[in-house]
Amino acid sequence: MKVGVLGAVPEEVELLNQDLAAAGKDIVGNRTYRFGRLYGQEVILAHARMGKVAAAITATRLLETYGADLVLFVGVAGAVAPDVSIGDIVVASELMQHDMDARPLFPQYEIPLLDSDRFTVDPDLIEGALEAAQGYIQEDLPRDISSAQRESLGLTSPKALSGLIVSGDQFIHDPRHLAEIHRHLPDAKCVEMEGAAVAQVCAEHQIPCLVIRTVSDRADGKAGKDFSVFIEQAARYYSRGIVRRLFSLF
Repeated sequence: MKVGVLGAVPEEVELLNQDLAAAGKDIVGNRTYRFGRLYGQEVILAHARMGKVAAAITATRLLETYGADLVLFVGVAGAVAPDVSIGDIVVASELMQHDMDARPLFPQYEIPLLDSDRFTVDPDLIEGALEAAQGYIQEDLPRDISSAQRESLGLTSPKALSGLIVSGDQFIHDPRHLAEIHRHLPDAKCVEMEGAAVAQVCAEHQIPCLVIRTVSDRADGKAGKDFSVFIEQAARYYSRGIVRRLFSLF
């Protein structure tokens, strides 16, 4: 199996790039695609950049040019559900675009011509990802990030869970906007800017995808600062640890 691995910002894939036993690379469309073995698994690794279009472009190339059999997106997200906290790991069971609205031609959130507003993830992939995430939190996180640093980041008792992840071309940092998303999509666990676009590309190519997000902020007025600090201090460790454990299960 060949896995395409993506992250939206460089820090999310920084340590994965360092650990990759690279066999080559391509630079296409201002993106670098690196090939090789990562923790024993054949991969194509890329920095997708932020936003749905950027993610869709990158995912499409992974599938059509490099023949990925699975696309894995790792990175951070903002909490939507009240019971989701900074440092939690959310494995997508479903993905949808919270800013898709083609009314009155189609119902709100429905993807035109696909007759669906949600993309589901294979339960076996979810189960493996949850096992990897929980293992990382319990065993590896305390070694990667000191107790003092975890306390300063607010990582009090992180957990792994699965549920709906919603995507849109907006960085959510306004409590009113966040409340609106939660009101319309009360089962959403977290919000980000790429996952549902990758899921759509994979669904249209009939290739499985897996989106794993670590919560970096609460998508509120402090989101910009909290996101930046978490990206700088923690995101790279979460990505490496989760992917390493996940690949050991393949």
